[in-house]
Amino acid sequence: MKKHAGVGSNKMRNKLSRRFDEALRFASKKHGGQTRKGTDVPYIAHLMGVASLVLEAGGDEDMAIAALLHDVVEDCGGAPMLEEIRRRFGSRVAHIVDGCTDAYTSPKPPWRERKEQYLKRLATEDSDTRLVSAADKLHNARAILTDYRESGESTWEKFTGKREGTLWYYRQLVKEFSRGKDNRLTNEMERVVSELEKLAATNGGDVSKRRSNRSHKQKD
Repeated sequence: MKKHAGVGSNKMRNKLSRRFDEALRFASKKHGGQTRKGTDVPYIAHLMGVASLVLEAGGDEDMAIAALLHDVVEDCGGAPMLEEIRRRFGSRVAHIVDGCTDAYTSPKPPWRERKEQYLKRLATEDSDTRLVSAADKLHNARAILTDYRESGESTWEKFTGKREGTLWYYRQLVKEFSRGKDNRLTNEMERVVSELEKLAATNGGDVSKRRSNRSHKQKD
């Protein structure tokens, strides 16, 4: 596994400078007009949420900046954008953003192939990148769980992987993050994904029963 400065290596890690403010403005500009999947929530809300989780888990300013920028390469310019991040915010931030990016081309590779490749890459990433990635995936998993509680099975229509693919991916992420040292993010992700799986199994079963009942009634 690659080695970089670990969480907690800087006693001043919780001090945020103008670099963080610049990164927030940069992310807001690049993602301007984008919204969360299937909602009218500005996309920057997700990026700020991920940065918050990183800081709460002990991440330093570079990691928080990478959290703000973790989707800008994939969604706003590919490899040239990564070089711009490197120039503006430094090689460590660029390294973490690169480790959180699962596609550099448009159109993106097929969904399942892309996710399988990302899981393989994640297994070789350093602890800083894995923490930022875990914060990203946890924030997404929480949003899916909240949506599922409100909307049930229709939630899966927002996602390319639909029901089975999305549940598969998040369980694989839990397994991968669990290989490392336990922390508040991975422990919380295990709880969130387990609850989502339990609700989906219950509701999915109910849907199947209702369909079966309707089929029997039609035959009768």
